[in-house]
Amino acid sequence: MGRVDYPVAWQLQKDLAARRAEDRVSDSLLLLEHPPTYTFGRMGKRNHLLAPPEELQRRGIQVLRVDRGGDVTYHGPGQLVVYPILDLKERAGGIGRYLRDLEEVIIRTLSLLGITGERIPGFTGIWIGEEKIAAIGVRVDVHGITRHGFALNLTTDLDCFARIIPCGLHDKGVTSLDRMPKAKLPPIGEVAHLVSEVFGEVFHARMMPCPAECLHTEAKEAFE
Repeated sequence: MGRVDYPVAWQLQKDLAARRAEDRVSDSLLLLEHPPTYTFGRMGKRNHLLAPPEELQRRGIQVLRVDRGGDVTYHGPGQLVVYPILDLKERAGGIGRYLRDLEEVIIRTLSLLGITGERIPGFTGIWIGEEKIAAIGVRVDVHGITRHGFALNLTTDLDCFARIIPCGLHDKGVTSLDRMPKAKLPPIGEVAHLVSEVFGEVFHARMMPCPAECLHTEAKEAFE
């Protein structure tokens, strides 16, 4: 979907989730980038953002508190962000199985790109050694519909993570695909296509392009 302002993508998720709860649309998968943005999840601690407000303003970086799980993270160019809007009531295993399946999507995608990603017991996300390459933060609403999702670092400016304590973890690092000497690094649109194919395999879904009527008016204007 290209580069989409975080509030626009967030509203689109809410709109699609409301329609999914009413069975007006099928499950959806949004794949996009964001402009530089820091977001705090429901457990986010303000002191985990280390940069002063004047620096963030000068750099044009948004700071938002959102309704996903987790602490603070960074979104920006070169990072593929994936937002599944799924009805978990139709899937076995609940949110625990859902998180493991998201991790499986990331692991299989990285494998296709020549990299071995791993889980670390007790933590969400996917890691290369002690460095996280993909963060996960989700919300499941009262209707059992998912929002938010995961972010995969491809060519992300990792200096932006130095201005936060990512996910509230003091002793873990962050990495990206372009730091991996043996990795394949296709354009982000090709990686998005890979992710959608792998997502279909893991979630046993037939993937189809989303029709324009799925998008609310503000989102349509942003993408035109």
